[in-house]
Amino acid sequence: MLAQQRQNAILELIRQRGGVRVSHLVSRFGVSDMTIRRDLEVLAERGLVDKVHGGATLAGPGSAEEPGFAAKSIRQQDEKRAIAGRAARMVEPGMAVALSAGTTTAALATLLGDVPGLTVVTNSIPVADALYQNPRVDQTVVLTGGIRTPSDALTGPVAEAAIRTLNVDLLFLGVHGMSPRTGFTTPNLLEAAVNKRLIGAARHLVVLADHTKWETIGIATIAPLAEADLLITDAGLPADGRRQIGEQVGELVVVEVD
Repeated sequence: MLAQQRQNAILELIRQRGGVRVSHLVSRFGVSDMTIRRDLEVLAERGLVDKVHGGATLAGPGSAEEPGFAAKSIRQQDEKRAIAGRAARMVEPGMAVALSAGTTTAALATLLGDVPGLTVVTNSIPVADALYQNPRVDQTVVLTGGIRTPSDALTGPVAEAAIRTLNVDLLFLGVHGMSPRTGFTTPNLLEAAVNKRLIGAARHLVVLADHTKWETIGIATIAPLAEADLLITDAGLPADGRRQIGEQVGELVVVEVD
């Protein structure tokens, strides 16, 4: 296969999936890691893809464009792990917590398997799957039904009805973007409605958002910044962002990335 043919095939895969990993492309096309990275560099130079750690995603998402879960999962992996690690320290035995859909909340779910007596409410298929893979007889996982979105969230009236009568101690909320003007946002209107229900069910709201979410704006506002009791982000957040967020959220925690 000629380089241009391979690059066109790679671009088509990224369009279909929202993102791809270098390792997958190496296996699929039977070429070296270096060759695939050169292909991605060519596509990035043409403005067709964004290179991220370990792969590439479609370039230039708009406020209503929603990357799939696989595409988002290869972005800022180290930052998400650090944020999830800090969030996990807040979860105590016997708590009832809710985890919204998102790759950072999915990373958090992988750390909760050893917490006894925990009840987890979620509308995220990957979150539930992470907990089911490490089951405990004294843990309860409540997965709402609903309509599946590209980010593997369950939404719509079924999901909202399932949440309406529940009460949890903490909600860990993943977001698409955050800004002083628009608050916490998502590119999916149905997800915004379910996330609002989750906020209403929680005593405390904890937002998990890496630095790339700053000044990213989705079409639908979930909540104003001031509604968050705690926001956990990483050290990549610029000083101006720290100042503006710190003035509005209850508490801002910035984690270092190893």
